[in-house]
Amino acid sequence: MAAAAAVLPVAVFGCRPRVAGGVCFLEEQVVLHAAGAGCLRLHLEHKWHNFIPGGPDPAPDPNPGAGPRLRPALTALLPAGTEKSRGVQALAVSPDRRFLALSEAAGERPVLAVYELSAERARRRKVLAAEELPARQAVSLAFSPDSQLLAAATAPPEGHLTCWLWEKQQLAAAVRVQAAGDGPCQVSFNPQDNTQVCITGNGFFKLFKYSEGYLKQMNLQRGEPENYLCHAWLSEEEVICGTDTGKLSLFETGELHWEKSLEYRKPPRKQEEDTTEEYESGVTFEDTGLQQHSLPQISAVAAYSKGFACSPSPGVVLLFEKTCEKEAYEERQEVWLPQDLFSTEPKKSSRQDITSICFSPSEEMMVVSTNKNQLYMFTMFSTKLIREKISYFAYMNFPLHSNSITGLDMCIWKPILATCSLDRSVRIWNYKKNTLELCKEYQEEAYTVSLHPTGLFCLVGFSDKLRFISLLYEDMHVFKEFAVKKCRECSFSNGGHLFAIVNGNVIQIYSSITFENVTNLKGHTGKVHAIKWSSDDTKFVSCDTHGAVYEWNLLTSKKESECVLKTCIYSSISLTYDAKIIFAVGSDQTLKEISESSIQHEVPAYDVVYTTVAVSRSGCLVFVGTSLGTIRAMKYPLTLKKDFSEYQAHAGAVTKMTVTSDDQFLLTASEDGCVFVWKVHDKEGGEMKGEQELEYAEEVLIMRSDIDEKTQAILDLQNCVRDLQTESEYELRLKDIYCEGKIKALEENFTQEIDSLKTKHQILQEEKEKQKLQHEVQLSELMDKQAKEVQQLESDSSQKLSMENEKYQELQVKSQKMEEEYEKQLHNLEESKTKAVAELKEHYEKKLKHKSVLLEETKEHMRKQIEAQEEMEKQIYEDGDKEILELKDKYEKQLLEEKESNIQLKGEIGVMNKRLNSLQKELKDRNRDIEEMRLEQQKLQDIIKSLEKDILALKTDVKERTETILEKEKYVYDLKMKNQQLQNFKFVLSYKIEESKKQIESRENDIETMKKQISEMEEQLEQFRKESVELKLNITQLQQKQKATAGEVHREMEKRQNMETLIKRFKADLHNCVRFINDSKKMKDGIRELYTKYAHQPDVVEAQAEDADLQQQYKKQQEYNERNLAVLRKRVMKDKEMQHTAYMRIMQENVSLIKEINDLRQELRVANTQVHNLESALRLNKSKKAIQDTAPSAELPSSPAVLRLNPQMESEKVIEMQQLEIQYLRDQIQEMEKALNSPGSVSFSQKSS
Repeated sequence: MAAAAAVLPVAVFGCRPRVAGGVCFLEEQVVLHAAGAGCLRLHLEHKWHNFIPGGPDPAPDPNPGAGPRLRPALTALLPAGTEKSRGVQALAVSPDRRFLALSEAAGERPVLAVYELSAERARRRKVLAAEELPARQAVSLAFSPDSQLLAAATAPPEGHLTCWLWEKQQLAAAVRVQAAGDGPCQVSFNPQDNTQVCITGNGFFKLFKYSEGYLKQMNLQRGEPENYLCHAWLSEEEVICGTDTGKLSLFETGELHWEKSLEYRKPPRKQEEDTTEEYESGVTFEDTGLQQHSLPQISAVAAYSKGFACSPSPGVVLLFEKTCEKEAYEERQEVWLPQDLFSTEPKKSSRQDITSICFSPSEEMMVVSTNKNQLYMFTMFSTKLIREKISYFAYMNFPLHSNSITGLDMCIWKPILATCSLDRSVRIWNYKKNTLELCKEYQEEAYTVSLHPTGLFCLVGFSDKLRFISLLYEDMHVFKEFAVKKCRECSFSNGGHLFAIVNGNVIQIYSSITFENVTNLKGHTGKVHAIKWSSDDTKFVSCDTHGAVYEWNLLTSKKESECVLKTCIYSSISLTYDAKIIFAVGSDQTLKEISESSIQHEVPAYDVVYTTVAVSRSGCLVFVGTSLGTIRAMKYPLTLKKDFSEYQAHAGAVTKMTVTSDDQFLLTASEDGCVFVWKVHDKEGGEMKGEQELEYAEEVLIMRSDIDEKTQAILDLQNCVRDLQTESEYELRLKDIYCEGKIKALEENFTQEIDSLKTKHQILQEEKEKQKLQHEVQLSELMDKQAKEVQQLESDSSQKLSMENEKYQELQVKSQKMEEEYEKQLHNLEESKTKAVAELKEHYEKKLKHKSVLLEETKEHMRKQIEAQEEMEKQIYEDGDKEILELKDKYEKQLLEEKESNIQLKGEIGVMNKRLNSLQKELKDRNRDIEEMRLEQQKLQDIIKSLEKDILALKTDVKERTETILEKEKYVYDLKMKNQQLQNFKFVLSYKIEESKKQIESRENDIETMKKQISEMEEQLEQFRKESVELKLNITQLQQKQKATAGEVHREMEKRQNMETLIKRFKADLHNCVRFINDSKKMKDGIRELYTKYAHQPDVVEAQAEDADLQQQYKKQQEYNERNLAVLRKRVMKDKEMQHTAYMRIMQENVSLIKEINDLRQELRVANTQVHNLESALRLNKSKKAIQDTAPSAELPSSPAVLRLNPQMESEKVIEMQQLEIQYLRDQIQEMEKALNSPGSVSFSQKSS
């Protein structure tokens, strides 16, 4: 089953960076460079594009209906096979410009393919592969001068150099090239020798000679190994190489002939002055700081007839020309990359690394490619006319995207398309003229773009805001900004009066005229990835990451239908013109056809992921893009078979795709930064016919201020022209006057010089005639001398000849005589000889007969010996051959081992040297990196601060939204759970109510019994309360008595002290009296005084004696009471312990009873009235206990004071009172013990607990 249509790439806007030989000339105006997954032929003047795709050729399809149509009949495109190409890694063009060789990465093994460029569309001739070679990627290719051999170098460090007879698909020779480390590797042929190959890389420069299936090394590398990044042949014997340290090395016949170290080049002052003041104050300072610590590195070199060109620093190419001095080549000119005026950082745009250089066949143009996907050109004839030291490149066509393209859209009124990229730029392309109309770079990354149907406005979603931009004649003007961060999708309606914005999971609809928020479409739970308007703008389709596809009615702002598949993350969506069928692709590797809220068909992708989908306006064609960069064209209705045509174009995943409104073109964009424009054809080879041919609008927007500026500029220029005309006329007059005077002066000078020259000419003629006469006289004299000498020589020679003739005749006579004598001697000798011969003949004939017999015997003997000898020789030869082969193998093995050991030792030495160099370089690089990082840190800190602010704002938004979402989800979930729980509780409670009613009846009986017990306990409680009141009264009386006895004891102690002081005084007076023992008179007077002083108190003495007796009795009684009190205390302690154990046991019982009561309270909530009575009773008991605990413990009014009659009566009375009190206490203790042992005490303790 044939596919309904085929597509053909007619324009490619993009370039693939870091491809070896990535740009070259095919003709004077035709350039070939790597783009996407293949190569692009581009005509610089006519602007036509011709794409050459990569990928291996597929095998012929025996069953067209069972497999994908990978080669449409009417497209000269060469699509990829089952293994898709991941892009070109290296390319080379033959010297005759007829063949192109590509190195591609496809599948597990690399592919080497040769194309024929002579046809209108490139045709693949051969694919090269060898099983004996390792599956490594070819990083450099080169054709021989006769285009018969193709050399390929594989990636280091274990690299190989291979030579192919590519027309026979035969590996001619291969050799292993050991490198010191990773790095670029380049191979090339001698431009005059088909057998000489040069290869350079990290630590090696080698020349090989191809002969008889082998590659033999011609040179021996001397000195320290260098990391050669590139090289070029200058002549048959000279090769120029560039290193990573900025050194140029010229090798002649493999020997180092000339070296030159280049410095790191800074941008010229003129270029720095072109930048803005703000940029000069900030970024320029930082950039110059970085340059001061940077090292030169020759990244590219190319030869031309006068010399060579090389790039020692980012953004500059130096032109060297050959000289006759000691310096073989001298620098003539610097060519710098221009600053991108549309960039926010123009300085950085001019500091790109140049990766490839090439010259046109006439050497009138130089083209370079950079690591930022850009192509620049420079006209060489300007170097002849303008001998300036510094010149500048120009864009080959226009600036290209340097990063992944995130947005693509087209409009109806104009043949333009808009793209945005992660390189922060927005570009407007014209796919009819293959030109770039507008370009502008912003501060933030752009994620999505949408063109207004008129082509005069566009929406661009940046990381900070969404901007409504007016597309002016030469600029883009931001007209309106919307506070929507990181908007990933936006779209104008087909009528242009509305536009949709995706803000997370909400779709906001705005008016394009008033910019009011018309409505918000809410319902998606995941992030919305794609949106699509219907043709009449009444419906709207969207898909998200949670597998939901919704169809909205914009008149009611509600969902009309939905299709949810949670296992799929949708990435793109498309809608037919009648809005009845939706096509969606996502992560599940299928194309889904959705209608009427269900999936009607699912077409598998066969081990790839579909990333985007588009439908033609007619609805007959469906186009899908894959993650491998291929485009698939399918016809509608869809089938489950592999009924599609597949085209290899991009080197990355296809991000966006759209079909023009007339179904004539398909537009695709990819992560590789390339935009492809495809022409859509039907299956018979004709173009797809639209409803009618569109007439495109030519109107553009322009700001009034720009018009005013331009009109003012025109007026200023007109005035300047007038002034210049008058000045030029005046200057011309002055020049004419000056020139006339100068001409007259020159005429006079010339006439004088002519006269002087005429006089000189006459003098010279006279001198010439004199010299001629002298010459004739000298010639005649010489002729006379020569004639005389000839005559003398002839006479002398005649005399000598006569003498020699006489000698000759004499010798002839002597020779005749000698001949006669010798003839006689010979005759005699011959006679004697004949006789001797006859005798010898007879003698030898006899011997011959004897010897013949011996000879026959010896022959037989020799024949036998010869046979034996031949057998011996055979054995000896065989043994010798074996020994020779063994020795040969042995010594060859030893030789190979020694060679390998030598190679290993050389490699190790090279590696060690390289390590030393690399360590030194690393130290320099680290120091440089430290400075760079320090400066970058200052930049990044400013960026981080701004980003932190954005992050905080985003986090707050995310938190608020997540919190609201979580709260709503939790609320819904809680309601559902509560509903289920309530239903369960309803069933359980109905069952429990029945059981509780049954239990209530039994509990009520228990409650009545407990009420009776409580009443009994209350009566016992009243009795105990009365007893406790009586005990408290007794205790207060005893305390009062104790206080009275304590007062008496205190008074007795005071008396005792008084008596002691009295006795001391008496002793002192008595001692004074004893001094007068010798004087009787004084002694007598003293005794009288003592008597009068102490003897008049007899009652006191008697009382004191009685007091002493009472004290002794009191002490005895006190000791007795104390002993009794200790015994009583011991008894009380034992009683307390027993009471404590009983109390604890009662407490445990009370706890269990309280638990039962609590259970009864929970179960009997319905019977609140009855429980209320129980609770009131319990509260009454608690209040009684509180009254008992808070009984008055204050002292009762003190008894009246006991009158003291005399000491003896008072002491007796005290003793009696103490005895009575002790007896009373004993009685009370006995009564308390009885009360504790009675059952009433237990109930009291229970109640108290």
